[in-house]
Formats: sequence, structure tokens, C-alpha cells
Amino acid sequence: MNTVTTRLYRDVTCGAAAALITLMLSLSFVESTALPPGTRAVGNVVFAQQPLHPWFGQPQPAVLVD
Repeated sequence: MNTVTTRLYRDVTCGAAAALITLMLSLSFVESTALPPGTRAVGNVVFAQQPLHPWFGQPQPAVLVD
């Protein structure tokens, strides 16, 4: 194989591995912080869906103070 193909395969493999590691660490963090410290899950833990962005759907508009 030529150098360009070899580098491309290496870069794609490293990128996929980095994405997989990041996903696993993220899921581990979410699972470990799902409940407050000292409590135990009773049955299945259901996650509430969050809005797309915290700025959308605020109950009150921002108030500017002079």
C-alpha cells in the first residue's frame, strides 16, 4: 500500500478508538452520577429527557436591572 492509504487507515482507526473510549467514559460518568451519593437504585433508573439547550423553554424571560 502507499503512504497515503496507510496513513488514512491509521487515522481512521485512531479516531474510531478515541470516539469509543470517549463514549465509554461518558456513559460511565452518567451512570455514576445518576443518583445522589449514598442512595441505591430501586429497580430501573429512568432518565428524564432534557431540552435541547438550557436557554430554550425558560419559564421567565431575563430581567435587565439598571
